[in-house]
Amino acid sequence: MVYIDDSLYDFDLPLALQQISPQRREQALRFRHEQGQRECVLSYLLLKQALLQEYGIDENPLFEYGEHGKPSIVGHHDIHFSLSHCRQAVACVVSDHPVGIDIETVRAFREPLARYAMNDQELALIVSSSRPDVAFIRLWTQKEARLKMTGEGISNHLKDALAEGSWTITTVEELDRGYIYSLCESNNSHH
Repeated sequence: MVYIDDSLYDFDLPLALQQISPQRREQALRFRHEQGQRECVLSYLLLKQALLQEYGIDENPLFEYGEHGKPSIVGHHDIHFSLSHCRQAVACVVSDHPVGIDIETVRAFREPLARYAMNDQELALIVSSSRPDVAFIRLWTQKEARLKMTGEGISNHLKDALAEGSWTITTVEELDRGYIYSLCESNNSHH
């Protein structure tokens, strides 16, 4: 299930820092600015909420990381999750099969970034769109969600990230709130 929270400034950051795992607190405090700290803490709190609601787990999850940095929950390898954050909101998804989520702020379209990240068909789709900024972020979130699901990361496979595969992508555009998010789920439900 997907959880979104756009109340980045509606919680007590010092108090929240005391309520999360020391591991996550250390990660949050690596961010030099309060915005980054809030995004990091709130995405973790959202994961805690999801784990409690869906699995009855109320302890602070500890993470271990795969080869390309994909996190998993120590002692709960049957639970798959993904976290993402942007300036407006944080997103979390938990599932019993591989998932990835990405949330991004809609911002001005920059063609050099699009040329780097998109293949020729995608670039043509973006530049011919009435809202290139939205079209770009829509595709970007889909690519990043897909790569987070597989654990590949965005390093090498950005242009062909949406090539054929056994997965489903759902995209939600919250343009009045300034963000778009995409969820990618594996169609193979074996572990």
